[in-house]
Amino acid sequence: MVIPVHDVNPVRRTPYVTYALIAANFLVFLGTPGVAGSVAGESGLAQLCHLQAFLDQWAAVPRELIHGQTPTIVPTGDVGVGPQGPGCLVGPPEYDKSPPLSVLTAMFLHGSWLHLLGNMLFLLIFGNNIEDRLGHLRYVLFYVACGYAAAYGFALVNADSGDPLIGASGAIAGVLGGYLVLYPKARVWVLVPFLIFLPLRLPAWTVLGSWFVLQAVYSSGAGVSEAGTVAYVAHVVGFLAGMVLAWPLRQGTPPPPEPRGMLFGRRARPGR
Repeated sequence: MVIPVHDVNPVRRTPYVTYALIAANFLVFLGTPGVAGSVAGESGLAQLCHLQAFLDQWAAVPRELIHGQTPTIVPTGDVGVGPQGPGCLVGPPEYDKSPPLSVLTAMFLHGSWLHLLGNMLFLLIFGNNIEDRLGHLRYVLFYVACGYAAAYGFALVNADSGDPLIGASGAIAGVLGGYLVLYPKARVWVLVPFLIFLPLRLPAWTVLGSWFVLQAVYSSGAGVSEAGTVAYVAHVVGFLAGMVLAWPLRQGTPPPPEPRGMLFGRRARPGR
Protein backbone atom coordinates (compact mmCIF):
# COMPACT_ATOMS: atom_id res chain seq x y z
CA MET A 1 0.00 0.00 0.00
CA VAL A 2 1.39 3.39 -0.99
CA ILE A 3 1.25 6.31 1.44
CA PRO A 4 -0.09 9.58 -0.07
CA VAL A 5 1.63 12.74 1.12
CA HIS A 6 0.43 15.52 -1.21
CA ASP A 7 -1.67 16.07 -4.33
CA VAL A 8 -0.91 18.61 -7.06
CA ASN A 9 -4.44 19.95 -7.32
CA PRO A 10 -4.88 23.58 -6.16
CA VAL A 11 -8.07 24.83 -4.53
CA ARG A 12 -9.88 28.15 -4.90
CA ARG A 13 -11.15 28.48 -1.32
CA THR A 14 -9.97 27.58 2.15
CA PRO A 15 -11.32 24.13 3.17
CA TYR A 16 -12.76 25.21 6.50
CA VAL A 17 -15.01 22.15 6.81
CA THR A 18 -12.16 19.72 6.20
CA TYR A 19 -10.06 21.46 8.83
CA ALA A 20 -13.00 21.48 11.25
CA LEU A 21 -13.62 17.76 10.73
CA ILE A 22 -9.98 16.97 11.41
CA ALA A 23 -9.95 19.13 14.54
CA ALA A 24 -13.20 17.56 15.80
CA ASN A 25 -11.84 14.04 15.29
CA PHE A 26 -8.71 14.86 17.28
CA LEU A 27 -10.67 16.50 20.09
CA VAL A 28 -13.09 13.59 20.40
CA PHE A 29 -10.22 11.12 20.34
CA LEU A 30 -8.40 12.94 23.13
CA GLY A 31 -11.64 12.94 25.12
CA THR A 32 -12.28 9.23 24.62
CA PRO A 33 -11.89 7.25 27.86
CA GLY A 34 -8.60 5.37 27.98
CA VAL A 35 -6.71 7.53 25.50
CA ALA A 36 -4.96 9.71 28.10
CA GLY A 37 -4.02 6.64 30.10
CA SER A 38 -2.65 4.82 27.05
CA VAL A 39 -0.47 7.80 26.16
CA ALA A 40 0.92 7.85 29.70
CA GLY A 41 1.55 4.11 29.61
CA GLU A 42 -1.31 3.30 31.96
CA SER A 43 -3.75 0.48 31.37
CA GLY A 44 -6.05 -1.64 33.45
CA LEU A 45 -9.45 -3.18 33.89
CA ALA A 46 -11.06 0.08 35.00
CA GLN A 47 -9.89 1.79 31.83
CA LEU A 48 -11.22 -1.07 29.70
CA CYS A 49 -14.61 -1.06 31.41
CA HIS A 50 -14.95 2.69 31.00
CA LEU A 51 -14.10 2.42 27.31
CA GLN A 52 -16.60 -0.40 26.76
CA ALA A 53 -19.39 1.64 28.32
CA PHE A 54 -18.44 4.70 26.27
CA LEU A 55 -18.43 2.78 22.97
CA ASP A 56 -21.69 1.01 23.76
CA GLN A 57 -23.35 4.39 24.14
CA TRP A 58 -21.82 6.27 21.20
CA ALA A 59 -20.63 3.69 18.62
CA ALA A 60 -22.80 2.22 15.88
CA VAL A 61 -23.70 -1.44 16.39
CA PRO A 62 -24.83 -3.39 13.29
CA ARG A 63 -27.64 -5.36 14.93
CA GLU A 64 -29.00 -2.18 16.48
CA LEU A 65 -29.00 -0.45 13.08
CA ILE A 66 -30.75 -3.33 11.34
CA HIS A 67 -33.22 -4.39 14.03
CA GLY A 68 -33.73 -0.97 15.58
CA GLN A 69 -33.51 -2.30 19.13
CA THR A 70 -30.97 -1.43 21.81
CA PRO A 71 -29.94 -3.87 24.56
CA THR A 72 -31.54 -3.76 27.98
CA ILE A 73 -28.28 -4.68 29.71
CA VAL A 74 -25.08 -2.75 28.91
CA PRO A 75 -21.67 -2.15 30.51
CA THR A 76 -21.89 0.48 33.22
CA GLY A 77 -18.22 1.44 33.18
CA ASP A 78 -17.64 0.17 36.71
CA VAL A 79 -15.51 -2.74 37.89
CA GLY A 80 -16.88 -5.50 40.07
CA VAL A 81 -15.79 -8.85 41.48
CA GLY A 82 -17.75 -11.98 40.66
CA PRO A 83 -17.32 -15.74 41.08
CA GLN A 84 -14.72 -15.75 38.29
CA GLY A 85 -12.83 -12.72 39.54
CA PRO A 86 -12.79 -9.01 38.64
CA GLY A 87 -14.76 -7.86 35.59
CA CYS A 88 -16.87 -5.10 34.10
CA LEU A 89 -20.29 -4.58 35.64
CA VAL A 90 -23.42 -4.52 33.48
CA GLY A 91 -26.86 -3.09 34.15
CA PRO A 92 -29.78 -1.25 32.56
CA PRO A 93 -28.67 1.73 30.44
CA GLU A 94 -29.04 5.18 31.97
CA TYR A 95 -29.40 6.80 28.53
CA ASP A 96 -31.64 6.58 25.50
CA LYS A 97 -29.65 5.58 22.44
CA SER A 98 -30.79 6.29 18.88
CA PRO A 99 -29.23 3.74 16.49
CA PRO A 100 -29.48 6.05 13.44
CA LEU A 101 -27.87 8.92 15.36
CA SER A 102 -25.12 6.60 16.59
CA VAL A 103 -23.85 6.38 13.00
CA LEU A 104 -23.05 10.09 13.12
CA THR A 105 -21.34 9.97 16.51
CA ALA A 106 -19.37 6.86 15.50
CA MET A 107 -17.79 8.81 12.63
CA PHE A 108 -15.78 10.78 15.19
CA LEU A 109 -14.56 7.82 17.25
CA HIS A 110 -11.25 6.04 16.67
CA GLY A 111 -9.62 3.08 18.34
CA SER A 112 -5.97 4.11 18.20
CA TRP A 113 -3.55 6.82 17.13
CA LEU A 114 -2.73 4.85 13.97
CA HIS A 115 -6.42 4.58 13.11
CA LEU A 116 -6.93 8.31 13.63
CA LEU A 117 -3.79 9.57 11.88
CA GLY A 118 -4.30 7.34 8.84
CA ASN A 119 -7.85 8.56 8.35
CA MET A 120 -6.97 12.21 8.87
CA LEU A 121 -4.07 12.02 6.40
CA PHE A 122 -6.38 10.87 3.60
CA LEU A 123 -9.02 13.45 4.56
CA LEU A 124 -6.48 16.28 4.56
CA ILE A 125 -5.04 15.38 1.15
CA PHE A 126 -8.24 14.62 -0.76
CA GLY A 127 -11.00 16.35 1.20
CA ASN A 128 -10.03 19.92 0.33
CA ASN A 129 -10.66 19.47 -3.40
CA ILE A 130 -14.03 17.82 -2.85
CA GLU A 131 -15.02 20.67 -0.54
CA ASP A 132 -13.77 23.17 -3.11
CA ARG A 133 -15.89 21.55 -5.84
CA LEU A 134 -19.07 21.04 -3.80
CA GLY A 135 -18.97 24.08 -1.53
CA HIS A 136 -18.96 23.94 2.26
CA LEU A 137 -22.57 22.92 2.93
CA ARG A 138 -22.89 20.34 0.17
CA TYR A 139 -19.56 18.89 1.24
CA VAL A 140 -20.88 18.34 4.76
CA LEU A 141 -23.96 16.59 3.35
CA PHE A 142 -21.78 14.53 1.01
CA TYR A 143 -19.46 13.47 3.84
CA VAL A 144 -22.30 12.49 6.17
CA ALA A 145 -24.23 10.67 3.41
CA CYS A 146 -21.19 8.57 2.54
CA GLY A 147 -20.63 7.77 6.20
CA TYR A 148 -24.22 6.61 6.62
CA ALA A 149 -24.10 4.53 3.44
CA ALA A 150 -20.89 2.87 4.63
CA ALA A 151 -22.26 2.10 8.11
CA TYR A 152 -25.57 0.69 6.94
CA GLY A 153 -23.89 -1.23 4.12
CA PHE A 154 -21.61 -2.87 6.66
CA ALA A 155 -24.54 -3.53 8.99
CA LEU A 156 -26.53 -5.28 6.25
CA VAL A 157 -23.66 -7.71 5.70
CA ASN A 158 -23.16 -8.20 9.47
CA ALA A 159 -26.73 -7.87 10.70
CA ASP A 160 -26.27 -9.94 13.86
CA SER A 161 -22.96 -8.44 14.94
CA GLY A 162 -22.80 -6.75 18.32
CA ASP A 163 -19.31 -5.35 17.82
CA PRO A 164 -19.10 -1.53 17.81
CA LEU A 165 -18.40 0.13 14.47
CA ILE A 166 -16.29 3.27 14.81
CA GLY A 167 -14.15 5.53 12.64
CA ALA A 168 -14.40 8.12 9.89
CA SER A 169 -13.03 5.76 7.24
CA GLY A 170 -16.43 5.07 5.66
CA ALA A 171 -17.09 8.76 5.09
CA ILE A 172 -13.49 9.36 3.98
CA ALA A 173 -13.76 6.44 1.56
CA GLY A 174 -16.65 8.39 0.00
CA VAL A 175 -14.33 11.39 -0.36
CA LEU A 176 -11.82 9.16 -2.15
CA GLY A 177 -14.50 7.82 -4.46
CA GLY A 178 -15.64 11.35 -5.29
CA TYR A 179 -12.06 12.43 -5.93
CA LEU A 180 -11.53 9.52 -8.32
CA VAL A 181 -14.58 10.56 -10.35
CA LEU A 182 -13.83 14.29 -10.40
CA TYR A 183 -10.04 14.34 -10.58
CA PRO A 184 -8.81 11.01 -11.98
CA LYS A 185 -5.79 12.61 -13.68
CA ALA A 186 -4.64 14.74 -10.74
CA ARG A 187 -1.11 13.90 -9.67
CA VAL A 188 -0.53 12.54 -6.18
CA TRP A 189 2.85 12.32 -4.47
CA VAL A 190 3.15 9.01 -2.63
CA LEU A 191 5.74 7.07 -0.68
CA VAL A 192 6.19 3.52 -1.94
CA PRO A 193 7.76 1.08 0.55
CA PHE A 194 10.48 -0.71 -1.41
CA LEU A 195 13.46 -1.34 0.86
CA ILE A 196 13.20 2.40 1.55
CA PHE A 197 10.29 4.78 1.01
CA LEU A 198 10.50 5.92 -2.62
CA PRO A 199 8.69 9.19 -3.52
CA LEU A 200 6.67 8.90 -6.72
CA ARG A 201 4.12 11.14 -8.44
CA LEU A 202 1.24 9.01 -9.70
CA PRO A 203 -2.17 9.80 -11.22
CA ALA A 204 -5.05 9.72 -8.76
CA TRP A 205 -6.79 6.91 -10.62
CA THR A 206 -3.79 4.68 -9.93
CA VAL A 207 -3.51 5.58 -6.23
CA LEU A 208 -7.22 5.52 -5.40
CA GLY A 209 -8.10 2.73 -7.79
CA SER A 210 -5.52 0.42 -6.25
CA TRP A 211 -6.72 1.41 -2.77
CA PHE A 212 -10.29 0.45 -3.68
CA VAL A 213 -9.25 -2.87 -5.22
CA LEU A 214 -7.30 -3.69 -2.07
CA GLN A 215 -10.30 -2.91 0.14
CA ALA A 216 -12.56 -5.02 -2.07
CA VAL A 217 -10.17 -7.96 -1.90
CA TYR A 218 -9.87 -7.67 1.87
CA SER A 219 -13.65 -7.36 2.27
CA SER A 220 -14.01 -10.78 0.63
CA GLY A 221 -11.78 -12.24 3.33
CA ALA A 222 -8.77 -12.79 1.10
CA GLY A 223 -5.42 -11.77 2.55
CA VAL A 224 -6.70 -11.02 6.05
CA SER A 225 -7.17 -13.12 9.16
CA GLU A 226 -10.56 -13.81 10.68
CA ALA A 227 -9.44 -11.83 13.72
CA GLY A 228 -9.15 -8.64 11.71
CA THR A 229 -11.14 -5.69 13.04
CA VAL A 230 -11.11 -3.38 10.00
CA ALA A 231 -14.54 -2.83 8.39
CA TYR A 232 -13.43 -3.26 4.78
CA VAL A 233 -17.02 -3.63 3.58
CA ALA A 234 -17.75 -0.15 4.94
CA HIS A 235 -14.80 1.21 2.94
CA VAL A 236 -16.09 -0.38 -0.26
CA VAL A 237 -19.66 0.86 0.22
CA GLY A 238 -18.54 4.36 1.20
CA PHE A 239 -16.23 4.59 -1.83
CA LEU A 240 -19.01 3.53 -4.22
CA ALA A 241 -21.44 5.98 -2.59
CA GLY A 242 -18.95 8.81 -3.13
CA MET A 243 -18.54 7.86 -6.78
CA VAL A 244 -22.30 7.81 -7.35
CA LEU A 245 -22.88 11.16 -5.63
CA ALA A 246 -20.00 12.85 -7.48
CA TRP A 247 -20.80 11.39 -10.91
CA PRO A 248 -23.31 14.09 -11.98
CA LEU A 249 -20.64 16.76 -11.36
CA ARG A 250 -17.83 15.26 -13.40
CA GLN A 251 -18.62 17.07 -16.67
CA GLY A 252 -18.51 20.51 -15.07
CA THR A 253 -15.34 19.94 -13.09
CA PRO A 254 -12.25 21.62 -14.60
CA PRO A 255 -9.22 19.34 -14.76
CA PRO A 256 -6.30 20.08 -12.45
CA PRO A 257 -3.39 21.99 -14.03
CA GLU A 258 -0.58 19.98 -15.54
CA PRO A 259 2.05 19.75 -12.79
CA ARG A 260 5.55 21.07 -13.41
CA GLY A 261 6.93 20.17 -10.03
CA MET A 262 6.02 19.59 -6.44
CA LEU A 263 4.07 22.64 -5.26
CA PHE A 264 2.92 23.56 -1.77
CA GLY A 265 0.84 26.29 -0.14
CA ARG A 266 0.38 29.52 -2.06
CA ARG A 267 2.64 28.40 -4.87
CA ALA A 268 0.02 25.74 -5.69
CA ARG A 269 -2.79 28.28 -6.09
CA PRO A 270 -3.71 29.72 -9.47
CA GLY A 271 -2.47 33.23 -10.15
CA ARG A 272 0.16 33.17 -7.41
